[in-house]
Amino acid sequence: MGDRAWVGTWRPHHPRGPIMAQFTSPGPKYSIQGTTGYMKHNPTKRKAPAYTFKGAKSLLHEACSPGPCYYVKPSMTRSGKETAPAYTMCGRPKVKTEVTPGPSDYSPEKSKKHVYRTAPAHTMSFRTSSFRVDSSPGPGAYTVPGVMGPNTVDKTASPCYSMKWKSKLGRFDEDLHQTPGPAAYKKVDVDVYKKRAPKYSMGTRTKATGNVINPGPGHYYPGKITLTKPCAPVVTFGIRHSEYTMPLIVDVC
Repeated sequence: MGDRAWVGTWRPHHPRGPIMAQFTSPGPKYSIQGTTGYMKHNPTKRKAPAYTFKGAKSLLHEACSPGPCYYVKPSMTRSGKETAPAYTMCGRPKVKTEVTPGPSDYSPEKSKKHVYRTAPAHTMSFRTSSFRVDSSPGPGAYTVPGVMGPNTVDKTASPCYSMKWKSKLGRFDEDLHQTPGPAAYKKVDVDVYKKRAPKYSMGTRTKATGNVINPGPGHYYPGKITLTKPCAPVVTFGIRHSEYTMPLIVDVC
C-alpha cells in the first residue's frame, strides 16, 4: 500500500472481495428477444397488430349469373319494389268493455286534508272497558336461590357424591332361588344341529263334493281294446237298399 502512488485524492488498493469485472461473460449464446413478429416477442416492448397473408381465391365459373331461370318482377327496381299502395280487408276488431269507476265513486271533498293544512281532528268514542284486576305475585311468591348443593345459581358448587345402599350380589344373604333352574331353559330341537327328516301331516278324510256317480268296472270293455294291441280288419254288415227308393226332397221355397 505504501508503494502505490496517489491518483488525485484517491490511492489504489487491493479489493476486499471479488468484483464483477474479474468474471468473464457467458458469451454470445445469450441473445435479446426480438421486437419484430409475434413469435418470441420482447414482452417489454409494444407489439403491433399482426395480419396473415392468404393465397388467392380459386377461379369462379365462366358464367356466375343465375341465368334466365329466375324471373324478376317488373315492379322490382334497383332501389326497391315500386307498386301502388295495397290495403287488406279484415273484420272489425273486438273491443273489450271494462267497468271503470264513474265520477260519483270519488269523494273530492275529502281531499282537503291532503292538499291544504288542517287542524288536528279527533274522534269521540265510547269509554273502553276497565281492565281486570291482575293477581300479581306477592313477596312470598319469590324464593332466594340456595347456596348449598349442586343447583346453585351464583355460587361455585363443590363436587357432590350420592350415597347408595350396598348391593346384595355376592353377599351371604343373597337369594339364589331367584336364578333360573334347568327347567326354565327350552330344549334345543334336534333339527337345528342335525339333518332334518321329512315331516308329514295327518288330516281327516275329505268329503265328496256332491253326488258324483263314477263308472264302475262293469262299464268298461277291456276286450275291445285295439289301441295297444294289433287287430284284424273289422267289416260291418248293413241293410241293402232298393235302387227304386225315392230320395227325400225338401221344399226349400
